[in-house]
Amino acid sequence: MNAEVIIVGGGIIGCSAAYNLAKNGVSVIVLEGSNHIGNGGSTRNGGGIRQSGRDPRELPLIMYAIKNIWENLSDMLDTDVEYHQQGNLRLGSTERHKKILDGLTERAIKCGLDVKMIDGYEARQINPYLSEKVTCASWCPTDGHANPLTTTMGYYKMARRLGAHFISDEKVIEIRKIKGVARQVITESGNIYEGDKIILAAGYESRFIASTVGIDVPMQPVLLETIVTEAVAPMFWQMLGTADADFYGHQTNHGSFVFGANSGYEPYAKPGAPLSSSVATSAACRGIMHYFPSLSDIKVVRSWAGWMDSCADHVPVISTVDEVPGMILACGFSGHGFGIAPSVGLLLSQMATEQETVLDLSAFRYNRF
Repeated sequence: MNAEVIIVGGGIIGCSAAYNLAKNGVSVIVLEGSNHIGNGGSTRNGGGIRQSGRDPRELPLIMYAIKNIWENLSDMLDTDVEYHQQGNLRLGSTERHKKILDGLTERAIKCGLDVKMIDGYEARQINPYLSEKVTCASWCPTDGHANPLTTTMGYYKMARRLGAHFISDEKVIEIRKIKGVARQVITESGNIYEGDKIILAAGYESRFIASTVGIDVPMQPVLLETIVTEAVAPMFWQMLGTADADFYGHQTNHGSFVFGANSGYEPYAKPGAPLSSSVATSAACRGIMHYFPSLSDIKVVRSWAGWMDSCADHVPVISTVDEVPGMILACGFSGHGFGIAPSVGLLLSQMATEQETVLDLSAFRYNRF
C-alpha cells in the first residue's frame, strides 16, 4: 500500500500528525504495532497539560498548544477531551523543596511564562484541602489537565473521518531506503508500505526501527505507574505536582482522582508488559496523604502502568535526519508528550509537507547528540 505519508505509531503523536495531515488533504497510513490505538504511554499518563516544571526547550511547544489549540480541541475533534485550565500547584514542604521550585520558577519566568512562587497560606487560598505541611508552591494559573484516552481517541476518530487509514496489529520491523531515501516500511507480517515521507513515532520501539537505517536515538524505557480512586463529589480542578515529583494528578470529570506515582523503583521494572506494583501505589498514597489528608479515606480502585521513552537529555527528538532523507523522528518524549501533542502533530504535518514550521525545532534536532 502507498500513501504520501506513512506514520509508524498509533499513539497521540501519530494520531495528531495524521489528523493534521488528513485535514490538509494529504494521504496517510498509520501503522500501530499493537492491537489497540494509543496502547503505549498515550492513554496511560496522568493527563497533565503543564508549562511549569518543564525544560525551557519544551516551553514553546506547550505554550503554543495552550494558547492556540487546547481550548478549542473538543470542538475540533468532536470529542469531549475534558480539558480544564484551572492552574497547576507544584507543592513543597521543606527548604530543599523551596530551592527546587525556586529554580524551576526562575527558569520559566525567563521564558515568558506566567508562574510565581507562593507560600503555604497562599496555596491554601487556592486549594483549601492542602495540609498545613505545605510551606511553599509554584503556581501557574494557565496550566491544566485533560483526559488522555478521549483526547487520543478523538484525534484517531477525526483523522479517520478525514480519510487517514489506520492499520493496527501491524508491527514495523524495518525502514528501507530506495536510492538513498527512506521510502518503504516493512512489517512483521511481510507487508510493505511505501510513502514520500515516513514519520517514526513509535515510542521506545522507534529506537529499534531507526537502527535498521543506521540511526540510534539515545533513549531507554522507563516504567510510569498510575492509580485511580473511587469517584467522589467534585473537590478541586487544579493539576497537582510536587517538588520531588513523587506524585502528580488531578480529579476527573467522573469524580475519581488520577495520580501518577514515582516510587524510585522504576529503573528496576521487569521488561515486557508494563505491570503496576504495590510498591508504587503505597509510595504515591503516602505522598498524597502528606499533602492532602482529606483524601486519606478515599479508596484506590485500580492502577495501571506504561513505558515511557526516556531520552538521554529528557527532551524529545523531533527532527529530520541528514543521513536518512525522507524519515522524520518523533520520539524520546520522556513522559512529557501528552500536553505538547497538539503542537507536535501540527509541526510534524508541516515537516512532512516541507512547509515552514510555526515553531523553531532546532532544540529537538537529532544531531544534537
